[in-house]
Amino acid sequence: MALRRFLGGHKDEPTWQFTPAPPPGSQPGDTETIRRIVGELEAMPLDRARHLAAFAFILTRAAEADLDISDVEMRVIEQIVAEHGGLTEAQAVLVAEMARNQEILYGGTEDFLVTRQFRDESSMDERIALLRCCYLVGAADDLITNEESDTLQEIAFELDVERAAVNTIRHEFEPKLAAIQAMLKLQGGAPGS
Repeated sequence: MALRRFLGGHKDEPTWQFTPAPPPGSQPGDTETIRRIVGELEAMPLDRARHLAAFAFILTRAAEADLDISDVEMRVIEQIVAEHGGLTEAQAVLVAEMARNQEILYGGTEDFLVTRQFRDESSMDERIALLRCCYLVGAADDLITNEESDTLQEIAFELDVERAAVNTIRHEFEPKLAAIQAMLKLQGGAPGS
């Protein structure tokens, strides 16, 4: 309807456009991603649902960094969301799948916004826990690609996680980093090793 009006549609068409009301509990600053997931978690306290929606979306952002969210990454996301959110397996699958769909549809637009919203509404301990979970997702297939590593660093920066904490987490996952694996492979194949 809006496109027809812009292109010069029929004169008798109404010029108003229906805008659906946001789900109960959403707030004016929430992105569309957060609103949709919160709507599915209505039984949960609002603040907790909003926190979990952003948490799940950022996990899928870590998985999508290499332009592919694998089945093993989705299973890890579901497990983390279930444990972190105290959800049933079915609820965790729903939240993870919704976050995945939102990441695929809106990731380029909302990655930064959702991550900053999470930062603004969480403690440093919660942000560090999220970053560690993002590393778990990246390492789900035993390899954190260079693209995933770059995205993990962006997430850490956007969450304002202190450099010492980022380095500690990164060190835990060093054996999974593609750059480290490549270096070790070269050293193992070098003469005299």
